Amino acid sequence: MLLKNASILVVDDDKDVLTAVHLLLKTEAKKVVTESNPENIRQLLHTQEFHLVLLDMNFKSPVHTGNEGFFWLNEIKRLKPAVEVIMITAYGSIDLAVRSLKEGASDFLLKPWYNDKLVEHIKEALGAKKQKNSTKLPADAIIGNELLGESDEMQKLFIKIKKIAPTDANVLILGENGTGKDLIARTVHQQSLRAGKPFIKVDVGALTESLFESELFGYKKGAFTDAKEDREGRFEAANGGTLFLDEIGNISLHLQSKLLSVLQNRQVMRLGSNEAVPVDIRLVCATNIPVSELANEAKFRKDFVYRIHTVDLMVPPLRKRDEDILMLAAHFCNLYGRKYFKSEITLSQAAIAKLKTYHFPGNVRELQYSIERAVIMAETDTVSAEDLIFLPLETTGNREESKDTKLSSVEKATILRVIDKNNGNISKAAKELGITRTALYRRINKYDIE
Repeated sequence: MLLKNASILVVDDDKDVLTAVHLLLKTEAKKVVTESNPENIRQLLHTQEFHLVLLDMNFKSPVHTGNEGFFWLNEIKRLKPAVEVIMITAYGSIDLAVRSLKEGASDFLLKPWYNDKLVEHIKEALGAKKQKNSTKLPADAIIGNELLGESDEMQKLFIKIKKIAPTDANVLILGENGTGKDLIARTVHQQSLRAGKPFIKVDVGALTESLFESELFGYKKGAFTDAKEDREGRFEAANGGTLFLDEIGNISLHLQSKLLSVLQNRQVMRLGSNEAVPVDIRLVCATNIPVSELANEAKFRKDFVYRIHTVDLMVPPLRKRDEDILMLAAHFCNLYGRKYFKSEITLSQAAIAKLKTYHFPGNVRELQYSIERAVIMAETDTVSAEDLIFLPLETTGNREESKDTKLSSVEKATILRVIDKNNGNISKAAKELGITRTALYRRINKYDIE
Protein backbone atom coordinates (compact mmCIF):
# COMPACT_ATOMS: atom_id res chain seq x y z
CA MET A 1 0.00 0.00 0.00
CA LEU A 2 1.24 3.51 -0.85
CA LEU A 3 1.52 6.04 1.96
CA LYS A 4 -0.70 8.49 0.06
CA ASN A 5 -3.58 5.98 0.24
CA ALA A 6 -3.09 5.17 3.93
CA SER A 7 -5.16 6.14 6.96
CA ILE A 8 -2.97 6.55 10.05
CA LEU A 9 -3.85 6.80 13.74
CA VAL A 10 -1.29 8.42 16.08
CA VAL A 11 -1.71 7.75 19.83
CA ASP A 12 0.54 9.67 22.22
CA ASP A 13 -0.08 11.66 25.41
CA ASP A 14 2.44 14.29 24.31
CA LYS A 15 0.47 16.98 22.44
CA ASP A 16 3.65 18.32 20.83
CA VAL A 17 4.38 14.92 19.32
CA LEU A 18 0.81 14.68 17.98
CA THR A 19 1.05 18.12 16.39
CA ALA A 20 4.45 17.41 14.84
CA VAL A 21 3.43 14.05 13.38
CA HIS A 22 0.15 15.46 12.04
CA LEU A 23 1.97 18.32 10.28
CA LEU A 24 4.51 15.86 8.86
CA LEU A 25 2.04 13.29 7.55
CA LYS A 26 -1.02 15.34 6.56
CA THR A 27 0.42 15.98 3.08
CA GLU A 28 1.86 12.45 2.80
CA ALA A 29 -1.07 10.27 3.85
CA LYS A 30 -4.76 10.10 2.94
CA LYS A 31 -5.88 10.63 6.56
CA VAL A 32 -4.13 11.29 9.86
CA VAL A 33 -6.02 11.07 13.15
CA THR A 34 -4.34 12.00 16.44
CA GLU A 35 -5.44 10.87 19.89
CA SER A 36 -3.92 11.57 23.33
CA ASN A 37 -6.07 9.12 25.34
CA PRO A 38 -5.47 5.42 24.60
CA GLU A 39 -8.85 4.56 26.14
CA ASN A 40 -10.42 5.87 22.92
CA ILE A 41 -8.54 3.41 20.70
CA ARG A 42 -11.31 0.79 20.71
CA GLN A 43 -13.97 3.26 19.61
CA LEU A 44 -11.74 4.76 16.91
CA LEU A 45 -10.97 1.33 15.47
CA HIS A 46 -14.66 0.47 15.50
CA THR A 47 -15.85 3.64 13.78
CA GLN A 48 -12.98 4.30 11.36
CA GLU A 49 -10.67 2.24 9.19
CA PHE A 50 -6.94 2.58 9.73
CA HIS A 51 -4.05 0.90 7.96
CA LEU A 52 -1.39 1.81 10.51
CA VAL A 53 -1.16 2.97 14.15
CA LEU A 54 1.75 4.88 15.66
CA LEU A 55 1.52 3.92 19.32
CA ASP A 56 3.35 5.38 22.31
CA MET A 57 4.47 2.85 24.92
CA ASN A 58 3.98 4.90 28.10
CA PHE A 59 0.99 6.93 29.23
CA LYS A 60 -0.16 7.27 32.86
CA SER A 61 2.35 4.99 34.57
CA PRO A 62 5.28 6.83 36.21
CA VAL A 63 7.47 3.76 35.57
CA HIS A 64 8.50 3.49 31.93
CA THR A 65 8.13 -0.27 31.49
CA GLY A 66 6.20 -0.09 28.22
CA ASN A 67 3.48 -2.33 29.67
CA GLU A 68 0.75 0.16 28.76
CA GLY A 69 1.94 0.11 25.17
CA PHE A 70 1.98 -3.69 25.08
CA PHE A 71 -1.56 -3.78 26.46
CA TRP A 72 -2.86 -1.48 23.73
CA LEU A 73 -0.80 -3.28 21.07
CA ASN A 74 -2.55 -6.51 22.00
CA GLU A 75 -5.94 -4.76 22.01
CA ILE A 76 -5.33 -3.36 18.53
CA LYS A 77 -4.23 -6.75 17.22
CA ARG A 78 -7.24 -8.42 18.86
CA LEU A 79 -9.72 -5.96 17.37
CA LYS A 80 -8.00 -5.40 14.00
CA PRO A 81 -5.28 -7.99 13.32
CA ALA A 82 -4.55 -6.57 9.86
CA VAL A 83 -3.62 -3.11 11.16
CA GLU A 84 0.13 -2.45 11.25
CA VAL A 85 1.49 -0.98 14.51
CA ILE A 86 4.72 0.96 15.01
CA MET A 87 5.69 1.35 18.68
CA ILE A 88 7.29 4.64 19.73
CA THR A 89 9.01 5.51 23.01
CA ALA A 90 11.56 7.83 24.55
CA TYR A 91 12.78 5.06 26.86
CA GLY A 92 14.03 2.35 24.54
CA SER A 93 15.94 -0.86 25.06
CA ILE A 94 16.71 -3.97 23.05
CA ASP A 95 14.36 -6.00 25.24
CA LEU A 96 11.45 -3.64 24.55
CA ALA A 97 12.13 -3.71 20.81
CA VAL A 98 12.31 -7.51 20.65
CA ARG A 99 9.18 -7.93 22.75
CA SER A 100 7.31 -5.40 20.59
CA LEU A 101 8.09 -7.34 17.43
CA LYS A 102 7.26 -10.68 19.08
CA GLU A 103 3.86 -9.39 20.16
CA GLY A 104 2.92 -8.27 16.67
CA ALA A 105 4.33 -4.77 16.12
CA SER A 106 5.73 -3.99 12.68
CA ASP A 107 8.49 -1.71 13.94
CA PHE A 108 9.96 0.07 16.98
CA LEU A 109 11.11 3.71 16.97
CA LEU A 110 12.87 5.88 19.53
CA LYS A 111 12.06 9.52 20.22
CA PRO A 112 13.24 11.89 18.98
CA TRP A 113 13.41 10.75 15.36
CA TYR A 114 14.32 12.31 12.03
CA ASN A 115 11.21 13.04 9.99
CA ASP A 116 12.47 11.31 6.88
CA LYS A 117 13.32 8.25 8.99
CA LEU A 118 9.78 8.11 10.40
CA VAL A 119 8.26 8.34 6.91
CA GLU A 120 10.64 5.61 5.71
CA HIS A 121 9.60 3.26 8.53
CA ILE A 122 5.90 3.89 7.86
CA LYS A 123 6.39 3.12 4.16
CA GLU A 124 8.21 -0.11 5.03
CA ALA A 125 5.39 -1.19 7.37
CA LEU A 126 2.75 -0.46 4.74
CA GLY A 127 4.88 -2.28 2.15
CA ALA A 128 4.99 -5.34 4.43
CA LYS A 129 1.20 -5.09 4.73
CA LYS A 130 0.90 -5.22 0.94
CA GLN A 131 3.19 -8.25 0.78
CA LYS A 132 1.14 -10.08 3.42
CA ASN A 133 -2.11 -9.22 1.70
CA SER A 134 -0.84 -10.57 -1.61
CA THR A 135 -1.46 -14.08 -0.27
CA LYS A 136 -4.71 -13.30 1.50
CA LEU A 137 -7.51 -15.83 1.72
CA PRO A 138 -10.59 -15.82 -0.52
CA ALA A 139 -13.19 -13.41 0.86
CA ASP A 140 -15.67 -16.18 1.62
CA ALA A 141 -13.07 -18.18 3.60
CA ILE A 142 -12.91 -15.77 6.52
CA ILE A 143 -15.46 -14.13 8.79
CA GLY A 144 -14.67 -11.59 11.48
CA ASN A 145 -10.97 -11.07 12.16
CA GLU A 146 -9.60 -14.62 11.99
CA LEU A 147 -12.26 -17.35 11.78
CA LEU A 148 -11.24 -19.39 8.74
CA GLY A 149 -12.90 -22.14 6.72
CA GLU A 150 -13.66 -23.11 3.13
CA SER A 151 -15.39 -26.44 3.90
CA ASP A 152 -19.15 -26.82 3.51
CA GLU A 153 -19.48 -27.26 7.29
CA MET A 154 -17.75 -23.96 8.03
CA GLN A 155 -19.55 -22.09 5.25
CA LYS A 156 -22.88 -23.17 6.78
CA LEU A 157 -21.63 -21.98 10.17
CA PHE A 158 -20.59 -18.61 8.69
CA ILE A 159 -24.10 -18.13 7.26
CA LYS A 160 -25.67 -18.89 10.62
CA ILE A 161 -23.31 -16.51 12.45
CA LYS A 162 -24.16 -13.69 10.04
CA LYS A 163 -27.86 -14.26 10.67
CA ILE A 164 -27.78 -14.36 14.47
CA ALA A 165 -24.91 -11.96 15.28
CA PRO A 166 -26.87 -8.72 14.68
CA THR A 167 -29.60 -9.88 17.08
CA ASP A 168 -29.40 -9.93 20.87
CA ALA A 169 -30.34 -13.63 21.08
CA ASN A 170 -28.46 -15.71 23.64
CA VAL A 171 -26.11 -18.13 21.87
CA LEU A 172 -24.90 -21.56 22.98
CA ILE A 173 -21.77 -22.79 21.17
CA LEU A 174 -21.33 -26.56 21.11
CA GLY A 175 -18.28 -28.50 20.05
CA GLU A 176 -15.35 -30.67 21.07
CA ASN A 177 -12.29 -29.32 22.87
CA GLY A 178 -10.00 -27.40 20.55
CA THR A 179 -12.54 -26.60 17.84
CA GLY A 180 -12.33 -22.85 18.44
CA LYS A 181 -15.48 -22.11 20.41
CA ASP A 182 -13.91 -18.99 21.95
CA LEU A 183 -13.05 -17.73 18.45
CA ILE A 184 -16.66 -18.31 17.39
CA ALA A 185 -17.81 -16.28 20.40
CA ARG A 186 -15.49 -13.40 19.50
CA THR A 187 -16.71 -13.51 15.89
CA VAL A 188 -20.34 -13.31 17.00
CA HIS A 189 -19.39 -10.22 19.04
CA GLN A 190 -17.41 -8.67 16.17
CA GLN A 191 -20.35 -9.13 13.79
CA SER A 192 -22.89 -7.77 16.29
CA LEU A 193 -24.20 -4.27 16.96
CA ARG A 194 -22.21 -4.39 20.21
CA ALA A 195 -18.84 -4.73 18.46
CA GLY A 196 -17.52 -1.43 19.84
CA LYS A 197 -18.36 -2.44 23.41
CA PRO A 198 -16.52 -4.84 25.79
CA PHE A 199 -16.13 -8.55 25.10
CA ILE A 200 -15.59 -10.28 28.46
CA LYS A 201 -14.66 -13.97 28.65
CA VAL A 202 -15.06 -16.02 31.83
CA ASP A 203 -13.94 -19.65 32.17
CA VAL A 204 -16.69 -20.58 34.61
CA GLY A 205 -15.56 -24.22 34.64
CA ALA A 206 -12.36 -23.14 36.36
CA LEU A 207 -14.12 -21.12 39.10
CA THR A 208 -14.73 -22.68 42.49
CA GLU A 209 -18.11 -22.12 44.13
CA SER A 210 -16.56 -19.64 46.54
CA LEU A 211 -15.11 -17.55 43.70
CA PHE A 212 -18.07 -17.82 41.32
CA GLU A 213 -20.21 -15.03 42.80
CA SER A 214 -17.38 -12.61 43.55
CA GLU A 215 -15.94 -12.99 40.03
CA LEU A 216 -19.23 -12.71 38.16
CA PHE A 217 -21.22 -10.38 40.39
CA GLY A 218 -18.49 -8.37 42.14
CA TYR A 219 -18.34 -7.34 45.78
CA LYS A 220 -18.34 -4.42 48.18
CA LYS A 221 -15.43 -3.53 50.43
CA GLY A 222 -15.57 -5.65 53.58
CA ALA A 223 -17.90 -8.29 52.09
CA PHE A 224 -15.31 -10.92 53.09
CA THR A 225 -11.82 -11.03 54.59
CA ASP A 226 -9.84 -10.16 51.44
CA ALA A 227 -12.34 -7.61 50.07
CA LYS A 228 -10.10 -4.55 50.51
CA GLU A 229 -12.05 -2.37 48.06
CA ASP A 230 -15.19 -2.34 45.90
CA ARG A 231 -14.87 -4.41 42.75
CA GLU A 232 -17.18 -4.82 39.81
CA GLY A 233 -17.91 -8.32 38.54
CA ARG A 234 -17.72 -9.61 34.99
CA PHE A 235 -21.39 -8.83 34.34
CA GLU A 236 -20.82 -5.15 35.08
CA ALA A 237 -17.54 -5.16 33.11
CA ALA A 238 -19.42 -6.48 30.07
CA ASN A 239 -22.22 -3.92 30.34
CA GLY A 240 -23.29 -2.81 26.87
CA GLY A 241 -21.26 -5.59 25.28
CA THR A 242 -20.97 -9.37 25.23
CA LEU A 243 -20.37 -11.75 28.14
CA PHE A 244 -18.87 -15.08 27.09
CA LEU A 245 -19.19 -17.89 29.65
CA ASP A 246 -16.92 -20.77 28.61
CA GLU A 247 -17.31 -24.35 29.93
CA ILE A 248 -20.85 -23.54 31.09
CA GLY A 249 -21.60 -27.27 31.34
CA ASN A 250 -19.36 -27.62 34.39
CA ILE A 251 -21.29 -25.47 36.88
CA SER A 252 -23.46 -26.94 39.61
CA LEU A 253 -27.25 -26.74 39.91
CA HIS A 254 -26.82 -24.31 42.80
CA LEU A 255 -24.78 -21.90 40.69
CA GLN A 256 -27.09 -22.36 37.70
CA SER A 257 -29.88 -21.03 39.90
CA LYS A 258 -27.90 -17.91 40.85
CA LEU A 259 -26.91 -17.28 37.25
CA LEU A 260 -30.46 -17.78 36.03
CA SER A 261 -31.74 -15.13 38.46
CA VAL A 262 -29.32 -12.54 37.05
CA LEU A 263 -30.17 -13.44 33.45
CA GLN A 264 -33.91 -13.18 34.09
CA ASN A 265 -33.80 -9.92 36.02
CA ARG A 266 -30.94 -8.34 34.06
CA GLN A 267 -29.43 -7.00 37.25
CA VAL A 268 -26.69 -8.07 39.63
CA MET A 269 -26.16 -7.57 43.33
CA ARG A 270 -22.57 -7.39 44.51
CA LEU A 271 -21.60 -9.49 47.51
CA GLY A 272 -22.09 -7.43 50.64
CA SER A 273 -24.57 -5.06 48.98
CA ASN A 274 -28.37 -4.77 48.96
CA GLU A 275 -28.40 -2.55 45.89
CA ALA A 276 -29.20 -4.14 42.51
CA VAL A 277 -27.19 -2.89 39.55
CA PRO A 278 -28.86 -3.12 36.09
CA VAL A 279 -26.77 -4.75 33.36
CA ASP A 280 -27.24 -4.86 29.60
CA ILE A 281 -25.30 -7.79 28.14
CA ARG A 282 -25.49 -10.17 25.21
CA LEU A 283 -24.88 -13.68 26.57
CA VAL A 284 -22.80 -16.25 24.69
CA CYS A 285 -22.02 -19.61 26.33
CA ALA A 286 -19.93 -22.59 25.25
CA THR A 287 -19.56 -26.22 26.27
CA ASN A 288 -18.11 -29.47 24.97
CA ILE A 289 -21.04 -31.38 26.47
CA PRO A 290 -23.44 -32.94 23.89
CA VAL A 291 -26.95 -31.43 23.61
CA SER A 292 -28.44 -34.74 24.74
CA GLU A 293 -26.58 -34.48 28.07
CA LEU A 294 -28.00 -30.99 28.66
CA ALA A 295 -31.39 -32.66 28.95
CA ASN A 296 -30.23 -34.53 32.08
CA GLU A 297 -32.24 -32.87 34.87
CA ALA A 298 -29.92 -34.32 37.49
CA LYS A 299 -27.20 -32.02 36.14
CA PHE A 300 -28.99 -29.14 34.44
CA ARG A 301 -32.05 -27.04 35.22
CA LYS A 302 -34.37 -26.96 32.22
CA ASP A 303 -35.17 -23.26 32.68
CA PHE A 304 -31.43 -22.51 32.77
CA VAL A 305 -30.75 -24.44 29.57
CA TYR A 306 -33.66 -22.72 27.80
CA ARG A 307 -32.40 -19.33 28.95
CA ILE A 308 -28.86 -19.76 27.55
CA HIS A 309 -29.95 -21.72 24.48
CA THR A 310 -32.02 -19.37 22.29
CA VAL A 311 -29.83 -20.28 19.32
CA ASP A 312 -27.04 -22.86 19.08
CA LEU A 313 -23.94 -22.97 16.94
CA MET A 314 -22.45 -26.42 16.41
CA VAL A 315 -18.72 -26.20 15.64
CA PRO A 316 -17.56 -29.15 13.52
CA PRO A 317 -14.46 -31.11 14.57
CA LEU A 318 -11.43 -30.75 12.31
CA ARG A 319 -11.71 -34.36 11.09
CA LYS A 320 -15.05 -33.38 9.46
CA ARG A 321 -13.58 -30.41 7.63
CA ASP A 322 -10.58 -31.94 5.85
CA GLU A 323 -10.64 -29.21 3.18
CA ASP A 324 -9.62 -26.65 5.80
CA ILE A 325 -6.56 -28.41 7.22
CA LEU A 326 -3.97 -27.21 4.71
CA MET A 327 -5.42 -23.69 4.63
CA LEU A 328 -5.23 -23.48 8.43
CA ALA A 329 -1.74 -24.98 8.43
CA ALA A 330 -0.56 -22.33 5.93
CA HIS A 331 -2.18 -19.62 8.06
CA PHE A 332 -0.36 -20.83 11.19
CA CYS A 333 2.94 -21.14 9.28
CA ASN A 334 2.60 -17.49 8.26
CA LEU A 335 1.60 -16.44 11.78
CA TYR A 336 4.46 -18.21 13.58
CA GLY A 337 6.99 -17.47 10.86
CA ARG A 338 6.51 -13.77 11.64
CA LYS A 339 6.44 -14.36 15.39
CA TYR A 340 9.76 -16.19 15.44
CA PHE A 341 11.51 -13.95 12.88
CA LYS A 342 11.79 -16.58 10.17
CA SER A 343 11.40 -16.04 6.44
CA GLU A 344 8.23 -17.22 4.77
CA ILE A 345 7.61 -20.74 6.02
CA THR A 346 6.29 -23.42 3.69
CA LEU A 347 5.33 -27.07 4.15
CA SER A 348 7.20 -29.87 2.39
CA GLN A 349 5.15 -32.39 0.40
CA ALA A 350 5.91 -35.02 3.04
CA ALA A 351 4.61 -32.67 5.78
CA ILE A 352 1.45 -32.01 3.75
CA ALA A 353 0.90 -35.74 3.34
CA LYS A 354 1.36 -36.22 7.09
CA LEU A 355 -1.23 -33.53 7.83
CA LYS A 356 -3.71 -35.10 5.43
CA THR A 357 -3.52 -38.53 7.03
CA TYR A 358 -3.71 -37.44 10.68
CA HIS A 359 -7.12 -37.42 12.45
CA PHE A 360 -6.49 -34.47 14.87
CA PRO A 361 -8.29 -35.57 18.05
CA GLY A 362 -7.25 -32.20 19.54
CA ASN A 363 -8.85 -30.37 16.59
CA VAL A 364 -7.68 -26.91 15.46
CA ARG A 365 -5.83 -26.26 18.72
CA GLU A 366 -3.70 -29.35 18.18
CA LEU A 367 -2.97 -28.32 14.58
CA GLN A 368 -2.04 -24.80 15.71
CA TYR A 369 0.46 -25.85 18.35
CA SER A 370 1.86 -28.63 16.16
CA ILE A 371 2.63 -26.03 13.48
CA GLU A 372 4.11 -23.63 16.06
CA ARG A 373 6.47 -26.36 17.31
CA ALA A 374 7.36 -27.29 13.74
CA VAL A 375 8.20 -23.68 12.80
CA ILE A 376 10.44 -23.39 15.87
CA MET A 377 12.22 -26.67 15.13
CA ALA A 378 12.58 -26.24 11.36
CA GLU A 379 16.22 -25.73 10.31
CA THR A 380 15.21 -24.08 7.01
CA ASP A 381 12.19 -22.14 5.74
CA THR A 382 10.52 -25.45 4.85
CA VAL A 383 8.77 -27.55 7.49
CA SER A 384 9.61 -31.23 7.04
CA ALA A 385 7.56 -34.23 8.11
CA GLU A 386 10.10 -34.83 10.88
CA ASP A 387 9.51 -31.32 12.23
CA LEU A 388 5.80 -32.05 12.49
CA ILE A 389 5.13 -33.87 15.78
CA PHE A 390 1.67 -34.59 17.17
CA LEU A 391 0.85 -34.99 20.86
CA PRO A 392 -2.72 -36.34 20.79
CA LEU A 393 -3.86 -35.73 24.36
CA GLU A 394 -7.54 -35.14 23.53
CA THR A 395 -9.93 -38.02 22.82
CA THR A 396 -13.18 -37.78 20.89
CA GLY A 397 -16.47 -39.15 22.10
CA ASN A 398 -17.10 -41.44 19.15
CA ARG A 399 -13.78 -43.31 19.32
CA GLU A 400 -13.29 -46.43 21.40
CA GLU A 401 -10.94 -45.97 24.31
CA SER A 402 -7.80 -48.08 24.05
CA LYS A 403 -7.47 -50.89 26.55
CA ASP A 404 -3.74 -50.69 26.35
CA THR A 405 -2.65 -49.07 29.62
CA LYS A 406 0.69 -48.22 28.04
CA LEU A 407 -1.03 -45.27 26.36
CA SER A 408 -1.76 -43.79 29.78
CA SER A 409 1.88 -44.24 30.71
CA VAL A 410 2.96 -42.44 27.55
CA GLU A 411 0.56 -39.57 28.24
CA LYS A 412 1.70 -39.23 31.84
CA ALA A 413 5.36 -39.30 30.81
CA THR A 414 4.73 -36.64 28.15
CA ILE A 415 2.97 -34.37 30.64
CA LEU A 416 5.76 -34.75 33.20
CA ARG A 417 8.41 -34.00 30.58
CA VAL A 418 6.69 -30.86 29.28
CA ILE A 419 5.94 -29.52 32.78
CA ASP A 420 9.56 -30.08 33.77
CA LYS A 421 10.75 -28.41 30.57
CA ASN A 422 8.68 -25.32 31.43
CA ASN A 423 9.92 -25.25 35.04
CA GLY A 424 6.49 -26.04 36.45
CA ASN A 425 4.69 -23.24 34.58
CA ILE A 426 1.28 -24.82 33.90
CA SER A 427 0.15 -22.18 31.40
CA LYS A 428 3.25 -22.65 29.24
CA ALA A 429 3.09 -26.44 29.55
CA ALA A 430 -0.58 -26.49 28.53
CA LYS A 431 0.17 -24.29 25.53
CA GLU A 432 3.01 -26.57 24.38
CA LEU A 433 0.81 -29.64 24.80
CA GLY A 434 -1.97 -28.00 22.81
CA ILE A 435 -4.62 -28.22 25.54
CA THR A 436 -6.25 -25.83 27.99
CA ARG A 437 -4.92 -25.24 31.49
CA THR A 438 -8.13 -26.79 32.82
CA ALA A 439 -7.62 -29.91 30.71
CA LEU A 440 -4.02 -30.16 31.91
CA TYR A 441 -5.10 -29.80 35.55
CA ARG A 442 -7.59 -32.63 35.01
CA ARG A 443 -4.81 -34.87 33.74
CA ILE A 444 -2.51 -33.89 36.61
CA ASN A 445 -5.27 -34.94 38.97
CA LYS A 446 -5.95 -38.11 36.98
CA TYR A 447 -2.34 -39.27 37.17
CA ASP A 448 -1.68 -37.96 40.71
CA ILE A 449 1.15 -35.78 39.45
CA GLU A 450 2.66 -33.60 42.17
